[in-house]
Amino acid sequence: MIATAFLQLLWRDLWVTLRTWQTFLAMTLIQPIFFLFIFGRLLPMLGQANAGYGVLFLPGIISLTTVLTAMQAVSMPLVIEFGYTKEIEDRLLSPMPVWMVGIQKMVFASIRGLIAGAMIVPLGRLILGSGFSISLEYWWLLIIVAVLASLVGAGLGLTLGTIVQPSQIGLMFSVILTPMLFTGCIYFPWAMLDKLRWFQVVTCINPITYASEGFRASLVPNMPHMPVWFIIAGLFVFLSLFTYLGVRGFLRKALD
Repeated sequence: MIATAFLQLLWRDLWVTLRTWQTFLAMTLIQPIFFLFIFGRLLPMLGQANAGYGVLFLPGIISLTTVLTAMQAVSMPLVIEFGYTKEIEDRLLSPMPVWMVGIQKMVFASIRGLIAGAMIVPLGRLILGSGFSISLEYWWLLIIVAVLASLVGAGLGLTLGTIVQPSQIGLMFSVILTPMLFTGCIYFPWAMLDKLRWFQVVTCINPITYASEGFRASLVPNMPHMPVWFIIAGLFVFLSLFTYLGVRGFLRKALD
């Protein structure tokens, strides 16, 4: 019965996404399209960036899209459901443990993150044109990184969704997302920051860094990147941390 309830809730969320696919695409793809065009196509064409910068930049955009899509798929609805609407009460009445409702939200959000990240690859091929070049030789690493990155984003979303108040949503994006955007090794490889050691250390506390480096190591392995074992370890650490904090916060809010 518990497994059935879990799958029913998951299918319900997926069905809502399918019915509102236009909104999902708009929320997911508008930002990556502009990033890829400006940094991957326009700046190299104007001579303001290296011709191969688009290939280095693409894994970072895949990482950003995967993590943020998963994060927003949990955090934004959860803030609203625990806030004014109290819609979360319908889910809490389902025949499964309260903590599993939070895990279900993480699984759903990670699926959205995986779909969003996968859509960036054909977009990159279209926008970057001849500058597009990736390898699938390490496909196994790509799958591991993609799954872990989406789950990390979902765990982060669950954590934030149980901490942030409805009136603080705007503040969350300014205070949390902006630093993550610029310290997540999206625009540059982690291995090339050795000349700025303090900043290299700072990037290690950003979960997006490990996702960016993981996609870089699997899709463009010839470029400098963080050691693979360090990438996997970092993703596992953040996944464990955010899952623990998120489920704990979810239980606290749900049982209040």
